[in-house]
Amino acid sequence: MGCCDAPGLMPINDAIAKMLASIKPVQTDLPLPLLDAIGYVLAEDINSPIFVPPFANSAMDGFAVRIEDLGQNKALPVAGTSYAGQPFSGTWPKNTCVRIMTGAPVPKGCDAVIMQEKAQVTDQGAIFEASNIQPQSNIRPKGDDIKQGDLVLPKGARLTARDIPMIASLGISHVNVFRKPRVAFFSTGDELVSLGEPLQSGQIYDSNRYGIKPLIENFGCEAIDLGIIPDSPSELKSTFEKAQALADVVVTSGGVSVGEADYTKQILAEIGNIDFWKLAIKPGKPFAFGSLTNAWFCGLPGNPVSAVVTMYVLVQPLLAKLAGHSQWKAPESIPAESRSAFRKVPGRTDYQRAIYSIENGQFFVESTGNQSSGAFRSMSLANCFAVLEQDRGHVEIGDTVNIQLFNPSLY
Repeated sequence: MGCCDAPGLMPINDAIAKMLASIKPVQTDLPLPLLDAIGYVLAEDINSPIFVPPFANSAMDGFAVRIEDLGQNKALPVAGTSYAGQPFSGTWPKNTCVRIMTGAPVPKGCDAVIMQEKAQVTDQGAIFEASNIQPQSNIRPKGDDIKQGDLVLPKGARLTARDIPMIASLGISHVNVFRKPRVAFFSTGDELVSLGEPLQSGQIYDSNRYGIKPLIENFGCEAIDLGIIPDSPSELKSTFEKAQALADVVVTSGGVSVGEADYTKQILAEIGNIDFWKLAIKPGKPFAFGSLTNAWFCGLPGNPVSAVVTMYVLVQPLLAKLAGHSQWKAPESIPAESRSAFRKVPGRTDYQRAIYSIENGQFFVESTGNQSSGAFRSMSLANCFAVLEQDRGHVEIGDTVNIQLFNPSLY
């Protein structure tokens, strides 16, 4: 058994449960214009103040009729026209019809709308075949979509591009939402160089912040980038103090392993507490969680894939709870047949980058290749994780594995 698979590592589900038990949601709420509210979490239920639609209306362009006036194969004179926004308001004589447009209110007494393609229009009026016209044909009833008083969205729902127009259809211009959690993040390490600077011997570009920032924002939080901090205890300590003054959560990448220059763990022991460190997850074993004086702390491993995997698997549910996003759900596991071998040693739950496909309703999965925690191209190619259980060993072609399709935060 290798060093990374040593006994005593905390299982992933235990770590998530421990974090969630520690976190209390942000309680600060604020009113926002609806157009500015996308991505925020509702601080109240949205109940419809009206019926949608507020009146019975036509589902297409055609003719409003009374079915009892049909059946004689005679032309029905057109008594007028009902437009969207300009309803027919005149007297509707018996044995006549009303020209009507899509979305226009149906005149009182109308019990069907006949599409214009099924009408023969003459100088005397419109002629219809009445044999197959059913009551309420092509009529959207009042409240067909939403009834007055219906619960449309519950408190704790995160507003999406699909929700905003629905709320607008209710005539609601402002919504009460929770303040977005603030997440300060920085990378640590003397070997890291900012983009645009030349690499010297032994240096690499800092890609972790470019993976962490979009995830924070896609999780529905405000990201505060504090840059690259060198392996200096004094600079790290001052950065932690600054970060916790700005944010609800502080996220670092690097510095939580066991190297001589990994000072993050040492400093946290001085200004905070570490609840746990080292998990039974691959990639990402050296993940740390704890608290500072005024903020929570998540320490990610320094390897690029490890940082993204631990953000996705471990930090995402934490931030969802902090944001009050009670409708958030963990990615669903789906069984799939493997079309490639996956190498694994028992001891940790392994999140391997993979590509799924569906054929005749059956899920298949294959590896994206190099599974090194420093090889990010295989992450870029993936559309799912093949999640190999903690006690599982190698997977052969044809074996069944559980996969988790990426949720929108990784797109």
